[in-house]
Amino acid sequence: MKDSLAPITDDPSRAADIQPVFDLCAADMSAVNSLIRESLDSNVILIRQIAEYIIGSGGKRLRPMLVLLASRACGYRGKDHITAAAIIEFIHTATLLHDDVVDESDMRRGKESAHAVWGNGASVLVGDFLYSRSFQMMVGIDSMRVMDVLSNATNTIAEGEVEQLLNMHDPEVSEENYFSVIEKKTAKLFEAACQLGAVLAGKPEVEQQLSEFGRELGAAFQVADDVLDYTADAETLGKNIGDDLAEGKPTLPLILCRKTLNPDQQALVDETIRQGGIDRMEQIVELIQGSGALDDSMAVARERSRLAIRSLSGLPRSDWKDAMISLASYSVSREY
Repeated sequence: MKDSLAPITDDPSRAADIQPVFDLCAADMSAVNSLIRESLDSNVILIRQIAEYIIGSGGKRLRPMLVLLASRACGYRGKDHITAAAIIEFIHTATLLHDDVVDESDMRRGKESAHAVWGNGASVLVGDFLYSRSFQMMVGIDSMRVMDVLSNATNTIAEGEVEQLLNMHDPEVSEENYFSVIEKKTAKLFEAACQLGAVLAGKPEVEQQLSEFGRELGAAFQVADDVLDYTADAETLGKNIGDDLAEGKPTLPLILCRKTLNPDQQALVDETIRQGGIDRMEQIVELIQGSGALDDSMAVARERSRLAIRSLSGLPRSDWKDAMISLASYSVSREY
């Protein structure tokens, strides 16, 4: 494996081949996937159906992979990282189920969303099941520090979801408000995943570095995702293009674009954010693409990725560390 990972670099603009990362984690990820299937067992058939539907529908599994990589990078040799990775995936999946209900999204990972298939009530309740199952699994690790990290992360994510709800249909959302949401709603789980690696390995001296890596990586990933919402095609992206705007959700490209517009153009954007929908989608996308906001947003994402990479400077060189750096580069060079 020594020569197959991308070389160390703090330039995330170069596209990263992450297949070697998947190969490196293959054995651990196989164990995680087996535990996920085992832990989804329930006498209530609908719980199994919905949980399996969304967990089995693809996805890059970056968050559980980060638990594995961070643990191994810290020299961990036990098995609790498998359980911790599955817990992270359950928490993430629960947030997806709840998000799709709140956002009324009909697509998730290129398929109908769970709420579109089974309805809002079932999706919310199965999300609750996944949250509660994740806490049952935390008890099995028998570590108050693990419980502390994960319970704080879950609470912070919920705060971010409420903040985002308050920002919906508000054309005057600031960059500060936008970053507050993504750092709580997205980056916090990346941060917790990486921090758990140090916790499980008993390396408190690197917890802060790994937390910072996860936080910056999560922010970079989300900003890049928000750019893709206006640039990728629906088949590649796995959701409808312009979904954020259709939901009345101002993201960084739209916030930056709005600052460059004349009063008439700004009024058009503001009305679209307030009302949601796709009636003016083509006009808005043209304004965003012509404003330079997409390039500016990607510059922000690349800087956050750079900060993530630099935060690992104190970790000893290993394939696992190299893999984390590759993921940071991938986060801002991907097409979906």
